[in-house]
Amino acid sequence: MFGPDGPTLRELAAQALSSVEHGYDLLAPKFDHTPFRTPDRVLDSVAEALAGIGPFEDGLDLCCGTGAGTWALAGLCRRSVTGLDFSAGMLDVARRRARPDGGPGPVWVRGDARALPFTAAFDLVVSFGAFGHFLPRELPGLFRQVHTALRPGGSFAFPVSAPPRPTHPAYWALLGFDTVMRVRNALWRPPFVMYYRAFRLGAVLGELERAGFAVELSALPAFGRRDDGSPRARLVVARSVTPPPGG
Repeated sequence: MFGPDGPTLRELAAQALSSVEHGYDLLAPKFDHTPFRTPDRVLDSVAEALAGIGPFEDGLDLCCGTGAGTWALAGLCRRSVTGLDFSAGMLDVARRRARPDGGPGPVWVRGDARALPFTAAFDLVVSFGAFGHFLPRELPGLFRQVHTALRPGGSFAFPVSAPPRPTHPAYWALLGFDTVMRVRNALWRPPFVMYYRAFRLGAVLGELERAGFAVELSALPAFGRRDDGSPRARLVVARSVTPPPGG
């Protein structure tokens, strides 16, 4: 992260003391050289899994950042692909990615995922690594927004990793990171919402169902299995139900 192409410690500190939006504006020019960018291995695995349930016409990459996932989505959608993010800096970087064959690239939209400007516009919505930027109480509204943006029967898909166990150093690293962020947000304004351990899969699946989705999980084979046989990574595919339960 602190190599010649990545951000310096001072730059990361400036980002962490900003709002989420401004922090990513600051980080955008070097974002692709940080561990925060979704690895190609994850993007390729998700694209391969989704190819089996397509084809899709129109797709949306929710919280697209610099667009790595948006380009992965482009290979799955026959008509159009849209990337949405609330950071103007991240979108500026995304727009500079030229399509290899010179054809039209994705449509880039600046907007808030909690107030999507779309209704029944997509067959597929994907998101990569964005949920740490939403508080648990915000997820029900977010999922309702996604449901509204999808056409009947459309899919909302995102990868999830198995959480590390307390015997693994990563468990304590993530716990330490979240603790630091909570202390920072208690002492400093504006808040920077980025929590790695706030995502509880069971609760998320329940909220998806309440928002009008039928949910399926499948293993991502490229990441193998843990000692107990459970997948190291899964793909959540939530299909919109019309009308939604209770709607």
